[in-house]
Amino acid sequence: MASDPRGKAATLAQRRRLLSSSCRLFFPEDPIKIVRGQGQYMYDEQGEEYIDCINNVAHVGHCHPLVVQAAHEQNQVLNTNSRYLHDNIVDFAQRLSETLPETLCVFYFLNSGSEANDLALRLARQYTGHWDVVVLEHAYHGHLSSLIDISPYKFRDLDGQKEWVHVAPLPDTYRGLYREDHPNPAEAYAGEVKRVVSSAQAQGRQIAAFFAESLPSVGGQIIPPAGYFPEVAKHIHKAGGVFVADEIQVGFGRVGKHFWAFQLQGEDFIPDIVTMGKSIGNGHPVACVATTQAVARAFEATGVEYFNTFGGNPVSCAVGLAVLNVLEKEQLQAHAAHVGSFLMELLRQQKAKHPIIGDIRGVGLFIGVDLIKDEATRTPATKEADYLVSRLKENHILLSTDGPGRNVLKFKPPMCFSLDNVQRVVAKLDAILTDMEEKLRSCETLRSQPCGSPTKPCPSLAAAQPGYPGEPFLFLPTLPHQRPE
Repeated sequence: MASDPRGKAATLAQRRRLLSSSCRLFFPEDPIKIVRGQGQYMYDEQGEEYIDCINNVAHVGHCHPLVVQAAHEQNQVLNTNSRYLHDNIVDFAQRLSETLPETLCVFYFLNSGSEANDLALRLARQYTGHWDVVVLEHAYHGHLSSLIDISPYKFRDLDGQKEWVHVAPLPDTYRGLYREDHPNPAEAYAGEVKRVVSSAQAQGRQIAAFFAESLPSVGGQIIPPAGYFPEVAKHIHKAGGVFVADEIQVGFGRVGKHFWAFQLQGEDFIPDIVTMGKSIGNGHPVACVATTQAVARAFEATGVEYFNTFGGNPVSCAVGLAVLNVLEKEQLQAHAAHVGSFLMELLRQQKAKHPIIGDIRGVGLFIGVDLIKDEATRTPATKEADYLVSRLKENHILLSTDGPGRNVLKFKPPMCFSLDNVQRVVAKLDAILTDMEEKLRSCETLRSQPCGSPTKPCPSLAAAQPGYPGEPFLFLPTLPHQRPE
């Protein structure tokens, strides 16, 4: 058992006293105090082991010994800023360049994905001479003020949409404008971007950039239809803008088939700017922007120096190199493809068994499970997803939700996630869903009719929640540590 002299309650009380309530915890009603991590596992103060299904920051595994060793050894020798000549920064840039298309050959190093996207915005504006940005609905690109402005996920609840920001529909073929039965959803969604650009130009606006996560995560683990990005790039380039691929959550082999998620869109598609963060340093604060000579030269033409005190320091670059070494040595890209395919197959079996599962989508170790209240309307099963995540946590499995309806279970585990982990997680998922359905056993089917009405609740719901009038499709009893709504 791990030693915890302070105790979980004392730590929580101190956090609540000293930190802002806007700095939220996972499972806020019953948070986990994590004291150690190793591989795909995390351990609380009692020594209890949790399978981590969501930490895409610890890309090659929590506290990977080779990454820890690289940081320690370089820390013992030198850590300084990038104005001094040092081998690590050029070696790291060289290694990254070998993973990217040849035209993406100029690198800037920073501390976080937010910094990377902020710099990408500056590069795009300087290169194009334009100001406006096209983004996708429900996108999130970082916490800096400049990025909140281009993140509908955030600005919808804050100051609203700026006049220089233009929002295109999310290319979601499950619940979006153009669905799986559309003959060419890639072209149709790209046409929506063209329409947004034309509307902006009609108002006298000029497009500097199109920003998109290569696989939109906050939007609900979305897999854009193949061919969408190349078509969008044509419209953006015609308008004088550049294409920025945000790989902060999905790069570095996570998709299995390719090293970068944008490569899923075809061999001929090359973004003008690529941003990297999170997984690049396995938890160490390092990030990167890769771009073309043309974009970099335009930025340099201002004569204004770009300097980031800690960006590209020797320790950060040593860590980045170690991550690349581990990815190669342990063949984690191929591992992601193999394990991810197995997880997808088992989840598809669960979809056939449990009507609450509306869609399984993903590639490699980037997978979403879309939970629904009704097959026809595809209404998000938000409360059910929250309940399921809480039950999984009680079973020592850490998962979370995303998407506009907060109903999509997101799988983005460390790349060392194993076949045994998959079997254990899916078995628990199956058991909990079966238990949830057992509570609704008096309903003939979840798929084709409501379980109750405001005046006549489903009997099993009434038994589970005395006095509760019932909801269409599904309502689950509140766990003891959850706050009832």
